[in-house]
Amino acid sequence: MQVYQPADIEKKWYEYWTKHRFFSSVPDDREPYTIVIPPPNVTGILHMGHMLNNTIQDVLVRRARLLGKNACWVPGTDHASIATEAKVVARLKETGKTKTDLGRDAFLEEAWKWTDEYGGLILQQLKKLGASCDWERTAFTLDETRYASVIKAFGDLYQKGLIYRGYRMVNWDPEAKTTISDEEVIHKEVNGKLYHVRYQIEGSDESLTIATTRPETIMGDTGICINPLDERYRHLHGKRAIVPIVNRSVPIILDDYVDAEFGTGCLKVTPANDINDYNLGQKHNLEIIDVLNEDGTLSVHGAQFVGMERFAARKAVAKELESMGILVKVEDYQTSVGTSERTGAVIEPRLSRQWFLRMNELAQPALDAVNNGDVQLVPDKFLNTYRHWMENIRDWCISRQLWWGHRIPAYYYGAGDEDFVVANNAEEALKLARKKSGNNNLNLTDIQQDEDVLDTWFSSWLWPLSVFDGVVSPENEEIKYYYPTNDLVSGPDILFFWIARMIMAGYEYRNEKPFSHVYLTGIVRDEKGRKMSKQLGNSPDALKLIETYGADGVRVGILLSAPAGNDLLFNEDLCLQGRNFANKIWNAFRLVSQWSGDDTVERLQTDDLAIAWFAQRKSDALKEIDDALSKYRLSDALMTIYKLVWDDFCSWYLEMIKPKSGKQLHPSVYDQTKLYFEELLVIIHPYMPFISEELWQSLKDRKEGETIMYAKWPMSIETNPSIIKRFEEAREVITQVRQIRLEKQLGFKEPLPLHVKSDDDFSHDFAPVIAKMANISTFESVNEGPEGAVSFLAAGSTFYLDLGDKIDITAEIEKIKTELKYLQGFLKSVTKKLSNERFVANAPEAVVANEQKKMADAEAKIAQLESRLEGLS
Repeated sequence: MQVYQPADIEKKWYEYWTKHRFFSSVPDDREPYTIVIPPPNVTGILHMGHMLNNTIQDVLVRRARLLGKNACWVPGTDHASIATEAKVVARLKETGKTKTDLGRDAFLEEAWKWTDEYGGLILQQLKKLGASCDWERTAFTLDETRYASVIKAFGDLYQKGLIYRGYRMVNWDPEAKTTISDEEVIHKEVNGKLYHVRYQIEGSDESLTIATTRPETIMGDTGICINPLDERYRHLHGKRAIVPIVNRSVPIILDDYVDAEFGTGCLKVTPANDINDYNLGQKHNLEIIDVLNEDGTLSVHGAQFVGMERFAARKAVAKELESMGILVKVEDYQTSVGTSERTGAVIEPRLSRQWFLRMNELAQPALDAVNNGDVQLVPDKFLNTYRHWMENIRDWCISRQLWWGHRIPAYYYGAGDEDFVVANNAEEALKLARKKSGNNNLNLTDIQQDEDVLDTWFSSWLWPLSVFDGVVSPENEEIKYYYPTNDLVSGPDILFFWIARMIMAGYEYRNEKPFSHVYLTGIVRDEKGRKMSKQLGNSPDALKLIETYGADGVRVGILLSAPAGNDLLFNEDLCLQGRNFANKIWNAFRLVSQWSGDDTVERLQTDDLAIAWFAQRKSDALKEIDDALSKYRLSDALMTIYKLVWDDFCSWYLEMIKPKSGKQLHPSVYDQTKLYFEELLVIIHPYMPFISEELWQSLKDRKEGETIMYAKWPMSIETNPSIIKRFEEAREVITQVRQIRLEKQLGFKEPLPLHVKSDDDFSHDFAPVIAKMANISTFESVNEGPEGAVSFLAAGSTFYLDLGDKIDITAEIEKIKTELKYLQGFLKSVTKKLSNERFVANAPEAVVANEQKKMADAEAKIAQLESRLEGLS
């Protein structure tokens, strides 16, 4: 194949890998290496964030296999209660039906149909990326094993007194019609209005002006609060006020919660619609009147605005207050509002009886684990954020008013608040209910299971345990072998939703961490720094990228600029660079495959030098790669691999050993070159699995069932460290000679004599390489350069390239003088800047260092030109 065709090769090798079950893992005597995939929503499709996250995981897993470990990457999807239910409700709406029309059982049938039809598509898409998951282990948070784990965990935590049922103010999503946790509330700054409303004092002509951002809740006011030390209102102690529109008489209460210096110093209290008002109401025994329905419309307590959407009601109430002459003024006001992470709807505080999980006791071991380094966050810049959240944790509202999900295993047998039991199933619940109530006449029709389901995260927090059935069967072979897992790759946006809670679950159920390292990726952004999203239209089609640049090209492109924890500024040109890298490797293979070993061909000195140099260069690079990967600096490791392959192997090693004529090499040189290529393919493999497999299979005859995936990761072995320095000196000379040839338009075919000043300490070890790579006819030491030679400095020595009569010496002298004049002027300006003590003292260190480098470079170039001028003169 002349040109690399990624699509055909990717399909061929992925089918080969799955056919031979190379991704499959079972416990054995090898060291395990385990990663559990952050389960994407079953509703999801592949986007750039998934591409980044899963490429990183695949690099880690594939390298673990090459290191001889038993690598197990567990895939799966999340049932995503809110998102999936919304999809099914939308599909029903197209047929003119609603969720309640169907009833729970029929609705769940529809949800499962939708899941079977569309769910898991993202896992198929990950295969296009080359993800080497153990697909036989694919889990779903709502499948039978995970369901049993969740129900058992709920029962255990309830029996321990950690789960309780309480009437509390919660975050209510009016669009999804369910509670959500504090962590699922996204706070946004918005421009709103501040309405100043006059409240009449009962039995008086006097009034109070109170500012509110929510006039639509006025009908739920059940008190007015003032600071007891506020002298302005001392005469109102014990009085009552009239709530506008509904003309309700409410008490004026005293509490130092009110800041007398803020606004008018008066606060309307609406206990049903604000957490602080609720606390005040509880303290002062105020009535609770909820003016909002669960869908955000005004309730029966909303006076003439009943049924009106809350934001429309805000305008309508303001207009009514204005017509009544009691709207004093309206001001522009910037405020923060909570919005639902899932639907984007503005959250309403709502009093509701819900299920909660006590977090303080669970949080402490998880906090200790990160503080003492048992679980390491990479990068560690997220440590303080983690600590702050864990030290200020609140109880987790785990119930959701949905049907799709794990139904809460609580069963009610009476009307009392405590007339319920928690059980694994209805039959067990009946026995418990009879015992608790003392009524042996209860039967199955007398008990009713809780209508709510558990928060999706309540199943996800068990993920590293439940994928190995470690909750229901804590002593099974797999959980003991694979747990704790090694690395978790995730985004910092779910550090608390998911990661912290998994650590809590690990210590609660196994007294052990769930993973050792958490690699926190950044957010994929466009070149303007904007987060990629469908709304902005700045997120490229992930599958289209793979189609255009090949999976290996995209993988390289996305990891070239993906430092841990820092946002990735994605540019499609990076994928082009990745594809070009694949083409470079492909063309290098085509070149090597044209050669052959021939005993009649002499092994040259240049061959010996090239082989010895590349052995050490590869060893040095491997040290850097291993070190970078051990620190999760995947981008740094990739860049080292890129330079080793493109620059060192392709541009220098292959050129050094390339036959001058014909296609034959000495057999030992040919075999060593193939061995180097094979090792490079192994090093490349975690990043570029497809092309590395294709070329590894092609380098020599392989048996069916062999794969690069289980080759051995090369070792870094010191051979000849000093050879690197000597080669770099030679490379500098070769580069200078090539540059002079280019400047003088001399071409490369004609050999030229080269001289080095005899009193300079330049090693001639690589003279054969210099002669071959720079096309030098003779290379000798001299006291003075020959007339007409172009001199240059390289590797600390002076060289003379003898051009004979091939250049116009007079014109060359004038050219050098012009360049010298410019450089001397430039040096003067830089020196003046650095002699300014104020500049050196106040400028950033990096700026000063840059100016010093400019000065050193100018001085070196001037010395070189003066030397060349002397030689020509």
